[in-house]
Amino acid sequence: MEEITRGVFHWTAVHPRIKVEVSSYYLPDSGTLIDPMLPDEGPGWFAPRSAPQRIVLTNRHHYRQSREFRAEFGCRVLCHEAGLHEFEPGQEVEGFRFGDQLAPGVTALEVGSICAEESALHIELGDGLLSFADGLIRYEELAFVPDRLLGDDPEEVKRGLRHSLRALLEREFDSLLFAHGDPLIGGGRRALAEFAGSGA
Repeated sequence: MEEITRGVFHWTAVHPRIKVEVSSYYLPDSGTLIDPMLPDEGPGWFAPRSAPQRIVLTNRHHYRQSREFRAEFGCRVLCHEAGLHEFEPGQEVEGFRFGDQLAPGVTALEVGSICAEESALHIELGDGLLSFADGLIRYEELAFVPDRLLGDDPEEVKRGLRHSLRALLEREFDSLLFAHGDPLIGGGRRALAEFAGSGA
C-alpha cells in the first residue's frame, strides 16, 4: 500500500480468476475505492484513516473483491448503468451515468468502444488524475490490451478508444491511474496526447 501522490493510495494483488496482478486505488478524502482487491494489510488498514464509503467500478468486470469491502464497511458499489446486467442478485450494484459526480471531486467520463460501460474517472486532486479501466493499460508504456481481448474488429475498437482518449484531453490532469499496470504520476497529459495521436 503506497501513497503515490497526496490523497491517492495504490496497491496490487493477484486477481483470483485471471491469475495476474491488478491495481486498486483508494481516495481517503472522499472514502472512495476504485476497482478494489483486498490489500496485503487487510481491511483493517482502512478503518483508522477513513472507512470506505463507496466503491467505483470502471467497468462491469472489475467487481473483484467488492463483496468483502461491502461486508466490512457497508459501502455502496457503483458501476455505469450499461453494465448492471453483469451482476448477480445480492451484489447490490448501483448505476451511474457519464457526467455524474460519484464522490466529491470524482466524475465519471465516457470511454466506451471496448464495452458500453467503459469509464474513466476524473479525480480533482493536485494537478488532476484520470483513472482507466481496460481501455488503456500501462506496463512500462501506454498500450491497449491484446487484440484477442478486443472483439471481432480490434482495429475499429482501437480507433474508437483513441477518439475517446483525445476527448479526455479537455480535462485538467497530469497523472494517470490504471486498473491494469503501473500508475503514471506526472507527465500523464503529454503521454496520453502522444499515445492518442492528438499531437497536443
